[in-house]
Amino acid sequence: MTSRELEWSRGDRAKAAAKLMVGWVALLWLLEVVDVASGHALDGLGITPRTPSELVDVVPAAFIHFGFAHVAANSVPLLVMGFLAALGGLRRFAAVCALIIVADGLGVWLIAPAHTNTAGASGLIFGLFGYLLVSGFVERRPLGVLVGLLVGAVWGTSILVGLAPTQSGVSWQGHLLGLVAGVATAFVFKRRTQASDA
Repeated sequence: MTSRELEWSRGDRAKAAAKLMVGWVALLWLLEVVDVASGHALDGLGITPRTPSELVDVVPAAFIHFGFAHVAANSVPLLVMGFLAALGGLRRFAAVCALIIVADGLGVWLIAPAHTNTAGASGLIFGLFGYLLVSGFVERRPLGVLVGLLVGAVWGTSILVGLAPTQSGVSWQGHLLGLVAGVATAFVFKRRTQASDA
């Protein structure tokens, strides 16, 4: 592959990652519009712990929010961290997100307090933070290490605050589980070759 072809490949990958994340965030806002218009009918797709029928909501819960302020709080970090993670290839990114969402959702189902309803993209955001923070070190990629350090510098304080169990109305369990899942995912999807997908 020539340097020009490599440059175009990187450019195309960045465009695809940007389109994906803009579409993802737009979907979250659209779902909240539908939720409000339907009298918050979609809120029932959140996770109520240790209820067998709620297992089907493990994935949908990551796309549902409790109000526009909730969506707004998650939009920028999801957009930026999702874009950075998606630069590694869309198929890989899809697998990373799927593992984080499922692991986080199942963990919330197992350990969240009884009679709670947990939803939102924050578990995935914490997972992407953990993934970006350590994947460069795991794969020994200098650029990945730099990205992880920058992400840590920008969002590290917010992440620590989000892990505090003293916050009312915040699922610190979902945040913690998402973070752990993201770190684990960096090891699960450690690159074995320099070849990457698109």
